Amino acid sequence: MKRMGFSETIFLFFLALLIFGPKKVPEIARQVGKVLNELRRASNEFKAQIESEISHLEREQQRNALPISEEPKNTVAALPSGESSSSGQPDQSAMARVPDA
Repeated sequence: MKRMGFSETIFLFFLALLIFGPKKVPEIARQVGKVLNELRRASNEFKAQIESEISHLEREQQRNALPISEEPKNTVAALPSGESSSSGQPDQSAMARVPDA
């Protein structure tokens, strides 16, 4: 969309000055500025709400797409700490807890 140039803005200012008079133009400009500010704020809130809904839907979609992990079947269970492994060497975490003599 093409924005208004400087010459068009000056023309509209003089036209408003002729139609409304020098006393009313500042009041009208203030009101137009407030309306434009409210529209910009409402637009930003709407965009933020749409973006948050999209991210929420994406998170839900990712959660549904990833399968729930199950415990593997036919595997050896982990040894409790302090017991030695099948290689005959003590568990490293058990060695770290043994005080020095």
